[in-house]
Amino acid sequence: MQNKTLITLSAALFTAGLATSALAQAPAQPAAQPPMFATTKVEGTDNVYIFRYQNHQAMFVVTPAGVIVTDPISYGRPQAAKAYLDEIRKITQAPIKYLVYSHHHYDHIAGGKVFKDAGATVISHRRAKERLVELKAPDVVIPDQVVDGKRSIKLGGTTLDLIYTGRNHSDSSLVMLLPKEKVLFAVDFNSLGAVPSRLAVNDSYPTEWETSLKKTLALGWERMIPGHPGPNGRLGTRKDMEEQIAFMTDLAAEVKKASDAGKCFDPATKEVRVPKYATLAQYEQNIEWNVHRWCGYYGRGI
Repeated sequence: MQNKTLITLSAALFTAGLATSALAQAPAQPAAQPPMFATTKVEGTDNVYIFRYQNHQAMFVVTPAGVIVTDPISYGRPQAAKAYLDEIRKITQAPIKYLVYSHHHYDHIAGGKVFKDAGATVISHRRAKERLVELKAPDVVIPDQVVDGKRSIKLGGTTLDLIYTGRNHSDSSLVMLLPKEKVLFAVDFNSLGAVPSRLAVNDSYPTEWETSLKKTLALGWERMIPGHPGPNGRLGTRKDMEEQIAFMTDLAAEVKKASDAGKCFDPATKEVRVPKYATLAQYEQNIEWNVHRWCGYYGRGI
């Protein structure tokens, strides 16, 4: 009887071992990929939406009198603007009244013909139009109207303020504020818990960027829609912007010291660090690029 029990127990253990081995050898299932594009309503609002296509996103506002669209985000993917319009049409058949560019960089504003053909008046900062007229990109629609300091669009009971807060990542950035909803749409110069990327800092205006952030922070908003999805798709907060300002202020002070010591660009790019911000996302990947850009400003006057 004892032998029979031992045999049965051994068989059970052998079977369990085979199952465990099979599980160990089974290929890991890939993580579920998000859909190519998606549209979500901003929680707590009646008419504010985010359209995301891959890693770019834009805001649109639906009113009974028409729709205000921002950034076509169709650079190198003309199908994105059509998908954008199709998503709007699932929500409303109201006319497309305005298309507003956040700034002049193609990855955000290419593809506007879809909305121009739908009847939109295209608006940008004055410098954005000047740049686009000069460059003549075939897939970028030239703005019909421009903003210098501030302009308010009032449509169907909704007010959208277009505000220039100064040079930052570009010299043509407009932030878009919905004062009633306290929601802000701002693109590329505002990082969410992260060190700005190489693409964000390469052509930036360092000290003016800090000033622009401070002016943007002073506006009456509580949540911010970024031009690229935040961590887990979250919206930005005032704390995010306060942290970015603190990072840039402290980085600037350290780079200035290195520049005065004759260390820009090298060895400053390898030596200058601000470890108190090391918990920010992409710190290790992007800190050298940030030091390099600030070195250009303080060490070369560019």
